[in-house]
Amino acid sequence: MIGRDNQLWLQSWRAKRTDFHQETVNPLLARFWPRLNLPMGSRVFVPLCGKSLDMIWLAEQGHKVVGVELSPVAVRAFFRENRLQPVRRRTGKFTLWEHGEISILCGDYFALGKADLGPIDTVYDRAALTALPEDIRGRYVAQLRRIVPDTSEIFLLTTEDAAENDSLSTALGVDKEIKALYSEGFEIDLAHVESVFEQDSEWPG
Repeated sequence: MIGRDNQLWLQSWRAKRTDFHQETVNPLLARFWPRLNLPMGSRVFVPLCGKSLDMIWLAEQGHKVVGVELSPVAVRAFFRENRLQPVRRRTGKFTLWEHGEISILCGDYFALGKADLGPIDTVYDRAALTALPEDIRGRYVAQLRRIVPDTSEIFLLTTEDAAENDSLSTALGVDKEIKALYSEGFEIDLAHVESVFEQDSEWPG
């Protein structure tokens, strides 16, 4: 299933079907990231990074940013659109693109090893989990636990659908899937929730 999903992802970038890409820095990143109080020079891992402008913002905060992205189209676009001149070299199963404090490993996230990634202080998951099919998410988190130190924090931005019979307090709490995926290896601290309610078509009004 991972191989099939990889092909769909690559085809999306080749066909320029990238409506998921945000044209600005995520406002929740800028709002909540400072609470981590990371020292200058901390290494931040951005899995499934695409061409996210969040990497530029993180580098501007004094961090060393390491992304991984399957699509060479996305990696090339990131550097070109931000007018950066990267240096490229082959390293193991990946092509490493580097400019300043930003490095992107172009290749399959599931093929990453600790040696490819190097020491990591914090993980910034900018909807990488959300982008994956549900049947692959468990493997995604298991891979993350294998390649980053136990001391690493994860800054997770995700979208979850509340179950139809969930109470309001349950819907605004930590999602059951997040608990199932992360509770074994991590302490979960819910920092922020935004709710979007869809009005029932049978609801009077």
